[in-house]
Amino acid sequence: MTTIIISAAIAAAATLPIGIFTGYTIRRRSAEKQIGSAEEQARKILEDGIKAADTKKKEVLLEAREEILRTKNEFDREVKERRAELTRQERRLTQKEENLDKKTEALEKKDETLTRKIKENTEAGEEIQKIKAEQFELLQKMAGLSAEEAKAQLVQELETEIRREQAIRLTEMEEEFKEEADTKAKNIIALAIQRLAADQVAEATVSVVALPNDDMKGRIIGREGRNIRAIEQMTGVDLIIDDTPEAITVSGFDPVRREVARLALEKLISDGRIHPTRIEETVEKARREVDSAIKTAGERATYDTGLHGFQPEMIKLLGRLKYRTSYGQNVLMHSIEVSLLSGIIADELGCDSTLAKRAGLLHDIGKALTQEVEGSHVQLGVELAKKFKESAEVIHAIESHHGDVEPRTLLAMIVQAADAISAARPGARRENLENYIKRLTRLEEIANSFGGVEKSFAIQAGRELRIMVKPEQVKDDDMALVARQIAQKIEGELEYPGQIKVSIIRENRATDYAK
Repeated sequence: MTTIIISAAIAAAATLPIGIFTGYTIRRRSAEKQIGSAEEQARKILEDGIKAADTKKKEVLLEAREEILRTKNEFDREVKERRAELTRQERRLTQKEENLDKKTEALEKKDETLTRKIKENTEAGEEIQKIKAEQFELLQKMAGLSAEEAKAQLVQELETEIRREQAIRLTEMEEEFKEEADTKAKNIIALAIQRLAADQVAEATVSVVALPNDDMKGRIIGREGRNIRAIEQMTGVDLIIDDTPEAITVSGFDPVRREVARLALEKLISDGRIHPTRIEETVEKARREVDSAIKTAGERATYDTGLHGFQPEMIKLLGRLKYRTSYGQNVLMHSIEVSLLSGIIADELGCDSTLAKRAGLLHDIGKALTQEVEGSHVQLGVELAKKFKESAEVIHAIESHHGDVEPRTLLAMIVQAADAISAARPGARRENLENYIKRLTRLEEIANSFGGVEKSFAIQAGRELRIMVKPEQVKDDDMALVARQIAQKIEGELEYPGQIKVSIIRENRATDYAK
């Protein structure tokens, strides 16, 4: 067994080199075959690359030649276009030179013609001056006027013509301004009036106290008239006891005293105890109540107008206006109305409405003082405003609201307009017959004082003055001037509520008779 194994090992050792050689030979041949195939592929790739490079080279050369040809063609075309443009410009310049030459020749001809015409005109002017002098001498001989006289007559005619044109222009301007101003003013005033509806209270110089029965009249008179004398002495009024059933009339020009007497009488009648001591106590109590009512009225006025900053004494003076009247119009109601109207108008015009309301409320403050204080209510109002440190604008508005001084500020004009609006409300004021007749008579006298006025009539309760003029003295063109002059004189000499219309009437008549 061992021998067999050894024999097998020897046989294996003998065949091993043969196998190794055989494997090496086979692998060498395979490698050589692969190398040959790779070399063949490399040669083929190289040949293909060379062929592709040649093809690409030919294509690039062909594109380059085409680009060069295209560029050459564009260059040739551009050169051709520039040459054509230069040719056109040369022709244009040549044509312009020819036109300039023609214009130069025409200007030279015109210059020669103008020089000749100037010479002819100069000669003609000299001839005209010579003829003018001859005609002037002939005109003087025919007219019998010297140069100075003719000049004076011409100046007079020019003045007449200028005056006529001035009157026409004045009329046109007045109509234009009136139309524009009236429209705007009416809008503002109408807006102000529509936004404010104030009650108008008319008061007289008497108050009536109702009695429970006629027997009370005897108790008020008292034994030998002592009670009525005590009442009259303590209140400063007159008691009128007549046949009027169940009524006593309290008469007095001071409304505050009249109100004190009225309250005292009502309290005495209600209490039933009427004797001098009780009368004195009741009158004093009524006086305190009236003072309290005055203060309340002043505070209410400042509250209604939305104003503040008044001193207590000024508030009392405002409250006293409750018992003052002007042409039958309650002054406190009037002042509140003027204040509110002034504020509304100031708002519409873009002014300080608070200052306007303050000036409107205080414009009649001078009427709060008693009759013992001398001076007009305007002067007294200015003094009170200065005393209580009111602003200069408010003082000027008080001073100018009746035209005593010329209004210099828009605030003063607003207060003046509001005062006129309040006074012109229907039923706001009443005039006694005597003053009414005097005003109408004075209106007609003012109109008759002007030359050329034939007749004048105050109509429509003094709201219009209609004037008949002589046609031979007052021409159509002078009517506007005459109307304006009469209106200015009325404004300067009369005081009146609202406005007065001045109408001029000129009429020509021709009369003949058939026989």
